[in-house]
Amino acid sequence: MRAFIFPGQGSQAIGMGAALAEASRPAKDVFAEVDEALGQNLFRLMREGPDDKLKLTENAQPAIMAHSIAVLRTLGVDLAGVANFVAGHSLGEYSALCAAGAFDLATTAKLLKLRGQAMQQAVPVGEGAMAALLGADLVLAQKIADAAERGEVCTVANDNDPSQVVISGHKAAIDRAIEMAKDMGAKRAIALPVSAPFHCPLMQPAADAMQDALSYVVVETPAVPLFANVTAQPTTDPDTIRTQLVEQVTGMVRWRESVANMFNAGVHEFVEVGGKVLGPMVKRIAPDAKVTSVVTIEDIEAMAKEIA
Repeated sequence: MRAFIFPGQGSQAIGMGAALAEASRPAKDVFAEVDEALGQNLFRLMREGPDDKLKLTENAQPAIMAHSIAVLRTLGVDLAGVANFVAGHSLGEYSALCAAGAFDLATTAKLLKLRGQAMQQAVPVGEGAMAALLGADLVLAQKIADAAERGEVCTVANDNDPSQVVISGHKAAIDRAIEMAKDMGAKRAIALPVSAPFHCPLMQPAADAMQDALSYVVVETPAVPLFANVTAQPTTDPDTIRTQLVEQVTGMVRWRESVANMFNAGVHEFVEVGGKVLGPMVKRIAPDAKVTSVVTIEDIEAMAKEIA
């Protein structure tokens, strides 16, 4: 069994998609359709930068999704014929749903633009922060977060793999967690270069905005089940998907559990579409799994031969 997985924020880079668009008409069409849907020249920003503008959440989210879908359409496969499940890390969940036909491309781009803006606006710049705890599992990360809280928000945002957990919340609480992490048993704690504290209760205004936006959107039944971030379980029900996308804004990304549950369900091949971020995490969660990252035209050609 095979799962197609889609990367989240942080996988953006200047030049992303440029060579692909030159080599592939379907990819070029994806970037043009996203530009038209958003009313901005996002693809030029992806190709040329500047980096600080591409990193802005409202640009990075639709850019990463567009790149993943461009790779997938260049691959030119019927997803249901080659994959048993899809999953995505945070915003990658939208890419996965677009790939599986739950949302069309233009709708996905608009939702992610709005999601990025809403997440950025939910907390004033400088009030929130995130940190990666390395050499810490979920139990230890939760202990550190609880100890650092002191009446402020400090909670686990991403359970990425057995050795990397991300916490999120008020900046002062995250600073305290970074200070005490090593003494409590973590190898290292690193402040993340993010502009807002994602996946924590401080994001409630963004969750409200997404609930409103998603209430107007048609969600089709995906061609293959989605392993959802907030439950680490598969679903194909449109109403459930809509609800879980709202919960995902403030909820923990249960990536480690999602991969482990897919592996236990019989998935022994994971294909990361449009990035090389999730593959190493998958290998730490399920060392026996086969992991392939598909980014370049050469990667796509190799994958096309394999699944033909």
